[in-house]
Amino acid sequence: MADTAKRLHGAVIGYGGAFNMGKAHANWMNNAGIQTVAACDIDPKRMEAARADFPGIRTYTDLKSLLQDKEVDLCVVILPHNLHAEAAIACANAGKHVIVEKPMCITVAEADAMIEAAKKNGVMLSVFHNRRHDGDFMAIREVIQKGLIGEVFHIEAGGGGYGHPGTWWRADKKISGGAMYDWGAHFLDWILNLVPSPVAGVNGFFQKRVWMDATNEDHTQAVIRFENGCVADLQISSLSAVGRPRWRILGTKGGILDEGNGSLTVNVAHEGYVATIQVPYKQSNWQAYYDGIAAHLLKKEPLDVKPEEARRIIAILEAAEKSSKSGEVVKPDYV
Repeated sequence: MADTAKRLHGAVIGYGGAFNMGKAHANWMNNAGIQTVAACDIDPKRMEAARADFPGIRTYTDLKSLLQDKEVDLCVVILPHNLHAEAAIACANAGKHVIVEKPMCITVAEADAMIEAAKKNGVMLSVFHNRRHDGDFMAIREVIQKGLIGEVFHIEAGGGGYGHPGTWWRADKKISGGAMYDWGAHFLDWILNLVPSPVAGVNGFFQKRVWMDATNEDHTQAVIRFENGCVADLQISSLSAVGRPRWRILGTKGGILDEGNGSLTVNVAHEGYVATIQVPYKQSNWQAYYDGIAAHLLKKEPLDVKPEEARRIIAILEAAEKSSKSGEVVKPDYV
């Protein structure tokens, strides 16, 4: 691994064209001062695209060859969910720092193996929970941190619509992990950052009723009870013909409603009256994630998204599915 006292060099693993995330991660790295020097994808055409996007970049069509590139300090894994753990562990064993797209992986066992590999090899492991820097979430967090609505005791969150979940790998449960592993991972990261309490138990309600040609569930729900008494109800659905707000948060002194229109409706109780205020979203800044990675690796500043935090999300997802199958409350493997 190259000396991190010098400029860091990064590589992206997976350059799929669906959301062009390989190019996006490469740009974020470059903007943070981490020079993107290599890319890897099994599709030679995608490597042609990478060379067009970043002239001079080295390209590989197999991971083993990339990991022999001694100039690469940091690898970013942008692969289907079921491949995250294997690729991340290989990167760590090659002495590379690792960033993994969310969700971290599919099972807690995979998460533990990833964390162990990073510790054993003395490298950084982080998960790209960039949406901690979304403007709507940052506004919600600020309202709560200022104490405007008191202590949060109830959260409703989620998203979806009514429509076929698709035919690509994100609709294949063996590859994706299931319907809740995509946007649900974002929402769980947000919820866990709003409620500073361990999880006491999870009830899961996963349903398959209409879209039988896709293996992901049609409707998923996780009801999370925290040790401080707060309850969070998260739903991700392809069977939601009637919507509900993106966020509905109740506190002991007020509440927050977010319907995705650029501002929060915040009701604040004061001396027997309830005042309603509109709080605009803050400016989203996904670049902040990579700026934090550079600061951590070069200046030893605290890591923004620790792997143990991302592991908790996987533990809740796993507990929700177990609960759905058993009909019982499941306490997640939450450390």
